[in-house]
Amino acid sequence: MIKVNDKLLQKKIDAFYACGQGHVFRFWGDLNREQRDTLLSQIKQVDLELMERLYDDWRKREQKGTSLPNLEPAEIITLDQRLKRDAEARAIGEQALSAGKLAAFLVAGGQGSRLGFDGPKGAFRITPVKQKTLFQLHAEKIKALSLSYKTVIPWYIMTSQANHRQTVRFFEQQDYFGLEKANVVFFSQEMLPAMDKHGKLLLADKNRLFMSPNGHGGSIKALWDSGALADMKRRNIAYLFYFQVDNALTRICDPAFIGYHILHESEMSGKVVRKRFPEEKMGVICKINGKTGLVEYSDLDEKNMRAKESDGSLRFWAGSIATHVINVDFLWRENEQGFRLPYHFAEKAIPYVDEKGNPVKPEDKNGLKFETFVFDALQDVRSTVTVEVEREEEFSALKNKEGLNSPKTVVEDLLRLYARWLRSAGVDIPVNKTGLPAYNIEISPLFALEAEDVRKKRRQIPQPHKNMYLE
Repeated sequence: MIKVNDKLLQKKIDAFYACGQGHVFRFWGDLNREQRDTLLSQIKQVDLELMERLYDDWRKREQKGTSLPNLEPAEIITLDQRLKRDAEARAIGEQALSAGKLAAFLVAGGQGSRLGFDGPKGAFRITPVKQKTLFQLHAEKIKALSLSYKTVIPWYIMTSQANHRQTVRFFEQQDYFGLEKANVVFFSQEMLPAMDKHGKLLLADKNRLFMSPNGHGGSIKALWDSGALADMKRRNIAYLFYFQVDNALTRICDPAFIGYHILHESEMSGKVVRKRFPEEKMGVICKINGKTGLVEYSDLDEKNMRAKESDGSLRFWAGSIATHVINVDFLWRENEQGFRLPYHFAEKAIPYVDEKGNPVKPEDKNGLKFETFVFDALQDVRSTVTVEVEREEEFSALKNKEGLNSPKTVVEDLLRLYARWLRSAGVDIPVNKTGLPAYNIEISPLFALEAEDVRKKRRQIPQPHKNMYLE
């Protein structure tokens, strides 16, 4: 057993040995001081009681199997229904914005590795003309909203331990994209160690546990642990607009959506689009045993995935775009007596070092990762509302290097969006054989946040030309 001078740390080390996890110190004698400090800093973060409970829960599930809940379509405010109701909802949402009751919350822990990009995913350049990053695109939307409603919209950004320093440095280098530094708050989400199927913690290296983020549901805990929720209370923020970094079309703090949330006295609301095909990898909003919730695409059985209504449309069509409005008071309640979202288990092929310190990259699923999902909080709300939006206007996710949800498809979606807005204002935009604009165009959020803004500024728009940029 290894010994250190810090009594509290020694107590933690002793606990590792006592619960059968002493193997993580197997290479202690091979490590230099810096390497030992790295391992000990990770050890401090590990909640051994939680890890034991999660492993026990996984074993019980493996023994019993999982039973499918009863699923029914959820009540959703559809696009057709919105035609008559949007005006009222928008007016209420605009009042809340003008009163300074909104904050934006960006989940931005992802790296750009799947895109072949070394850095935070938010630092990936994506716009057609100016090659703005996702971070800049989101920042300009927040700045434009703040100017339009003569208010301050604080921006809370959750990073991961993998990209926190890079993200903060990127914002510093860009001078926070014109936003006040005091109104951009960064914090990192919690990491959890991975285990093998015998309940042993896995080492990624001789001096490092294999750690992974605790899922987007961990954002609820991170808001509390970081003091962000307390900061919102001090600022008299009532509603938090939650969105993810990879959706280039996110309509941040959409006033109509906020208005529906307030009108329905909802504690957590969500946006959905119609799934393009049954197998599309989107979580589905539906009723789970009578209560509105979300079923992950990987948990939706074949029968329900392909179920059809009498008119031939999908029965479970409402694909979540991971955009929510959440009451700050509800988030406070979710944390006040301890974080309570359920953990989900994912069996993965996890690289590790073996007993001799050799790196191993298994082909089979050898380990367990544990994560939480933010939408599980829907099971705790007193009221919720779900709103359908147009995919073409509000959802284009950047996830892959090629194919679907790639830089190519996101840029094309942005081009189509800008072209639609310009055509709605009577501007003729020529198209090529694929239906895309014949040349690159771009509209800054500082010029327009929606088609109506473009129509109002029709006289400011020049004759369309190659690489036209409106700001």
